[in-house]
Amino acid sequence: MAKELSIKKNFIMNAILTVSNFLFPLITFPYISRVLAPEGYGAVNLATSVVAYFALFAQLGIPTYGVRAAAKVRDDKEALSRLTQELFYINLLCSIVVYVAFFGALFLVPSMRDEKSLYLIMSTQILFQAIGLEHLYKGLEMYSYITIRSLVFKVIGLIGTFLLVKSESDYVIYGAITVFATSASAVMNLLHAGKVVSLKPQKNLDLRQHMKPVAIFFAMACATTVYLHLDNVMLGIMKTKADVGYYGAAVRIKTILVSIVTSLGTVLLPRASWYVEKGEMEEFRRVGAKAMRFVWIFSFPLMVYFMLFSREGILFLSGVKYEPAILPMQIIMPTLLFIGMSNILGIQILVPIGREKEVLWSEIAGAAVDLVLNAILIPQYKAAGAAIGTLAAEFVVLVWQIWALRDEKKIPVRTVYESLPVLPVLLGAILGTGAAIWLKFVNIPIFEGRVMLHNKVLLMVSAACFFPVYYATLLVTKEPMTGDITQGILKKLKR
Repeated sequence: MAKELSIKKNFIMNAILTVSNFLFPLITFPYISRVLAPEGYGAVNLATSVVAYFALFAQLGIPTYGVRAAAKVRDDKEALSRLTQELFYINLLCSIVVYVAFFGALFLVPSMRDEKSLYLIMSTQILFQAIGLEHLYKGLEMYSYITIRSLVFKVIGLIGTFLLVKSESDYVIYGAITVFATSASAVMNLLHAGKVVSLKPQKNLDLRQHMKPVAIFFAMACATTVYLHLDNVMLGIMKTKADVGYYGAAVRIKTILVSIVTSLGTVLLPRASWYVEKGEMEEFRRVGAKAMRFVWIFSFPLMVYFMLFSREGILFLSGVKYEPAILPMQIIMPTLLFIGMSNILGIQILVPIGREKEVLWSEIAGAAVDLVLNAILIPQYKAAGAAIGTLAAEFVVLVWQIWALRDEKKIPVRTVYESLPVLPVLLGAILGTGAAIWLKFVNIPIFEGRVMLHNKVLLMVSAACFFPVYYATLLVTKEPMTGDITQGILKKLKR
């Protein structure tokens, strides 16, 4: 029971964090996209993607490997302290080497040199990630601390955005604010670390023991980062900053939704690794199946709804200047389902049982597909071509991981997805569509010429039609997880 309550508490805290990740961009994005215009917004997106490649080499595979490693020794403070210092020194040394390469590129690459101030500011993420020790707190499942700390800096960033970003030329200031909101918590992590582990220099540190697993996780991170940021980089090289801005608008909405879909899976890696370490495979299987069910129930309706109302979503959040982002958003929405499922199969199942190489190969395959399709499609179809490449890449990753688990004895893949409520979810999505689609053809005279307000109202009303009908369908068909969630909410309301 204590374990279950711990998972529930972690999920609730991570859900709050996820809602904040959804809410704050929802508040700032309509403002930022209009003030900066596609060119300014695209410049920040491009710089973010380029710096992400440098940060990748500085971090190696520590963000994921460190979570698993910390979870395994979390009951031994001395071993945990030694592990933390070993990974910290590896991170710091790599960051120094990466900064040398970064400054070389900053003066040699014309597009970076022209935006020197922006790139210098964005590059501070490399340092913050090196000192942040985020893997330690996730490995110890300290999601209350992670959530509260993150919310504080997000609020400060939110206020700073509205106070300081006033014109298109303020895109460098916006870049600085995004770095602060996402990375300043690293300083808090470092100051707080003494309460979790011993900061006294440990004897007999062994950095070499981590190099082989870190190399595997680094390769995984490489493949993932390549096809996450490849679209922006290739669009920036082959087309214009405006095209990067259009694509960024579509991806921003998808990213927000993905964070919701993967919110449960995020808290499960340390717990799943702990179950495997203790040999509690039945609990491991149960948690994996439950997480997959959660992803299926939540991702499918979100995918359908935002494919239907992609136009209204883009025009409300970004404005009429971003109309070219509508088609890319429609194309990229199925990745909600693909990413959600591959997050469970890969990071929450394959990694804890020590089969991270399969995750690596799946991501290499996805990156290769993305690269080839981008090269073929971007010249003609621009942002829509990049969206097709990402869609195909995520599908390949998912299929590869399903195939990799076909003969796994520790956790047969069929036990993870054979009990998915396919028919109730499909029926709910169809009925929800029928309840909401008529609003696409409604033209309210009082909103004539007021695009943002019109689309805001339309989204609110259509969501109020779609999602209650979907939810009611799952209840009527007696879908177990929906029933359990409903009963839990009713019990809390009675209290």
